[in-house]
Amino acid sequence: MTRDDVLAFHRSLPGYEPTPVRELPEVAAALGLAAVLVKDESARLGLPAFKILGASWAAERALRERPETHTLTAASAGNHGRAVARVAAPRGLACRIFLPERALPVRRQAIEREGAEVVRVDGSYEDAVAAAEAAAREPGVLLIADVGSSGPASWVIDGYATLFEEARTQARYDVVLVPVGVGSLAAAACRHGGAAGVRVIGVEPETAACLTASLAAGRPVTIDTPGTVMAGLDCAEVSAAAWPTLRDGIERTITVTDDQTRAAMAELAAHGLSIGESGAAPLAALHLLAGDPALDPTTRVLLVATEGRTGG
Repeated sequence: MTRDDVLAFHRSLPGYEPTPVRELPEVAAALGLAAVLVKDESARLGLPAFKILGASWAAERALRERPETHTLTAASAGNHGRAVARVAAPRGLACRIFLPERALPVRRQAIEREGAEVVRVDGSYEDAVAAAEAAAREPGVLLIADVGSSGPASWVIDGYATLFEEARTQARYDVVLVPVGVGSLAAAACRHGGAAGVRVIGVEPETAACLTASLAAGRPVTIDTPGTVMAGLDCAEVSAAAWPTLRDGIERTITVTDDQTRAAMAELAAHGLSIGESGAAPLAALHLLAGDPALDPTTRVLLVATEGRTGG
């Protein structure tokens, strides 16, 4: 399957339209850059995050191989689970989503409104992943994971190609700043960057910088994650499916604090953009890069704002 196949699939979905790329000229001027652009994923196919791109394509591919499936399951910090639930409902499938104990009630409620059963796991996101994997051993239950080495985890990365295929036709840019989390979206960004000659910088919370640690070690490592407001990035390890692409394709990573990303949220709101914590992290990172010789007055930067505000 090619990027064109994935894009054609997404274009066939009811309500599909490309999410906008918005320009922030005042921010660009303040930072001495040619352009600062925002790929705004706060409204994607009726959901407030980009995750539906990966979940819908992975489910499409997996269900071709498992037509006997009656239930989709996944682990999530919120947005991926809601996307899987949205995919399951029109297909007449049940859905069971495992959330870590740190997940906000508003995220659980949003998933339940999609018709899914939500199971709260007393533990971390990685504990929720293990619980979802165990549930998928039941007959007729299919795991739509955005982490791991299985087919669905790779297909999720493939699904995210649509975001960058859209961006490629919408704007010109030299550098992409992308939130990392388990690394699936960042891996899709690296594939795009390799093909388009675009540099890719990953953004992580200081308290959940699993890719930063893995790149330093030269292999995937598991870190402690004491928590962050960037719930979608609160991950202790990089997906095995994403790691080789990230290892070979990402230029560098930047870590940001909760306070820095809250300030970036407020700045985006002042420009009329309702972006959540994980989605605002790239702008926070861009401020930390101000004055870096890797960015100059000719540089055009694309920030991937992955989500709207929680509850949006």
